[in-house]
Amino acid sequence: MGHIESNLTRPEPKALAAALEALAARFGNKLVTSQAVREQHGHTTTWLTNQPPDGVVFAQETADIQDVVRICAANKVPVIAFGTGTSLEGQVNAPAGGICIDMRDMNKILAVHPEDLDCVIQPGVTRKALNEHLRDQGLFFPIDPGADASLGGMASTRASGTNAVRYGTMRENVLALKVVRADGEIISTGTRAKKSSAGYDLTHMFVGAEGTLGIISELTIKLRGIPDTIAAASCSFDSVQGACQATILAIQTGIPVARIELLNEAQVRACNIYSKLTLPETPLLLLEFHGSEADVAEQSKNFREIALECGGGDFSWTTKPEDRTKLWQARHDAYWSVKSLRPGSEVAATDVCVPISKLAECVGETEDDLKRFNLLSPIVGHVGDGNFHCSLVCDRNDPAEIARAEEFMHRLVKRAQAMGGTCTGEHGIGQGKQKYMKDELGLEALDAMRAIKRAFDPDNILNPGKILPPA
Repeated sequence: MGHIESNLTRPEPKALAAALEALAARFGNKLVTSQAVREQHGHTTTWLTNQPPDGVVFAQETADIQDVVRICAANKVPVIAFGTGTSLEGQVNAPAGGICIDMRDMNKILAVHPEDLDCVIQPGVTRKALNEHLRDQGLFFPIDPGADASLGGMASTRASGTNAVRYGTMRENVLALKVVRADGEIISTGTRAKKSSAGYDLTHMFVGAEGTLGIISELTIKLRGIPDTIAAASCSFDSVQGACQATILAIQTGIPVARIELLNEAQVRACNIYSKLTLPETPLLLLEFHGSEADVAEQSKNFREIALECGGGDFSWTTKPEDRTKLWQARHDAYWSVKSLRPGSEVAATDVCVPISKLAECVGETEDDLKRFNLLSPIVGHVGDGNFHCSLVCDRNDPAEIARAEEFMHRLVKRAQAMGGTCTGEHGIGQGKQKYMKDELGLEALDAMRAIKRAFDPDNILNPGKILPPA
């Protein structure tokens, strides 16, 4: 596992040497070419082969990004943007070599407009750092993918997470961007206005483009007021089907759930062991309700009634911050809890998304496949929008097990697509899921995407080898 087909070629050695020489003259010790640092900026969070860049520039400001791109464009050398490296489908690999621009030092919050519920930030600002800065103003940014990712990276991969059922994804929460084009010039894609009908929607052209059309150097994003009351709840069910049916009914009846997460039996067991919880080891929903004290109490009551109709059993809810934090920390530590089930193993995370009415069927058939292939893979899901994740635990040195894992993941994607769903709800395409793009969108759509790519990046220097499969 991990082999990626590519028709890319590396830059000419003289061109690469010229680019590195010009970058060294411009950036000094902010250009690093050591093997260890380069490998840290290749992909390390999946089973995909690590493909390091030829150099890493630590950008401090937009002008740095521009100069890197201009130097690389002049020599036809690839450029890959890097946030925190938490993407899961090879988005930051460098299959044709090139220069990685690390955004960690572009971490300034440039402006906060509390009265307008928006802020302007650099791309290296992380989700947790932003919310820590906003807390005293009674504001927060709601998109929570679990990892403390950079906001630039989250926009590039169109991330979402546990709060998406109420607050949407990055697509709905980015108002405008400043983007460095493939020639080093800057474009602004919008304004701070909450809506606009002015021309093409360039903002959302770049949200989810994974750095293949331009490099985000500044973001204007929406904020929300911190709710008066936040309650966390857990509810156990006899079956995955019952938990999914309760979710469907809650959404259909208009209960404004902020988070609703499914953990299958295997994942609950892993969380109990790793996070020292005592949850019943049956399918479980973790929920969160936001609003006034009365609203939250009413939402909890209404959901409990629905859960009882669907085979729900043990139900508890709390507004105590320490109890809420413990529950959600266990959910966010799901990856580590899974990894601890089999010391020395490696975990490959993958996701699909289906229409919510198909969720129970898709999860049920996926669990059947895990038994058929004799694989360990707890399941968690953002079930309010039909998105769920499998965390495969495998011995990378066992070819037979890896072959079964590959077949399982292929069947998972094909199952989701056959149900009217997608090969990825929030991880993105990167390198790992390129092969599913044709079946999902069709040749005509891929041709349109390739035309857009050529228009924005005629020399194919911006994160080449991602999203679009080889023609």
